[in-house]
Amino acid sequence: MNTIITGASKGIGRALVEKFASEGHNLAICARNEENLKSLKKELETKYNGIQVLIKSTDISKRKDVLAFAEAALKMFGSIDVLINNGGIFLSGSTCEENEGTLEKLIETNLYSAYHLTRAIVPFMTSSAKPHIFNMCSIASQTAYPNGGSYSISKFALLGFTKVLRQELLDKGIRVTAVLPGATWSDSWAGVDLPQERLMDAADIADTIWAAYSLKKSAVVEEVIIRPQLGDL
Repeated sequence: MNTIITGASKGIGRALVEKFASEGHNLAICARNEENLKSLKKELETKYNGIQVLIKSTDISKRKDVLAFAEAALKMFGSIDVLINNGGIFLSGSTCEENEGTLEKLIETNLYSAYHLTRAIVPFMTSSAKPHIFNMCSIASQTAYPNGGSYSISKFALLGFTKVLRQELLDKGIRVTAVLPGATWSDSWAGVDLPQERLMDAADIADTIWAAYSLKKSAVVEEVIIRPQLGDL
């Protein structure tokens, strides 16, 4: 089985890489930092003997980078079973006060990356016995909150894209799932004065996605919401 994961070197992406590799999936993974990717590739191929790992330094806010990553993945694997559009960024700020260009940057990174990669990959998923697309949305995809600004706008749009995609791919047998996690431990929370149990573990998000993928192909989890037990921050 061949799986693509964007934003793969840290946080939820890193946990997803670990989970799918442990289940024997070959991986095409991208992130911006090439050295981190090289280290991750070496670790995975040592730990999970027999899997193939393609890495490519990619700025997912740039369409040409996204398409080059897709081309490399298809050249190596030919067909794709799972596509996980996980890569994205968070910038805080209110809509009327955030820096000029914030909306464009977040839309390009959080929405357009998934749009362009999905369009490139879908034609090569139809031969899979169990094709599945996961889009990493957010609680911010459904609940506006202070200083959410353009981040929430981009995540609302990603959820909308996922719903459209779900309908369009019904007759092709490609399952589509929107994942809406709340606050999850990652580098973006480094230095925050909170007990670790106040946020979710990225491995739990990865396990949930794997569970959704593991269902028989006659069933699909269309949307999954995962929040910290003590509620949103």
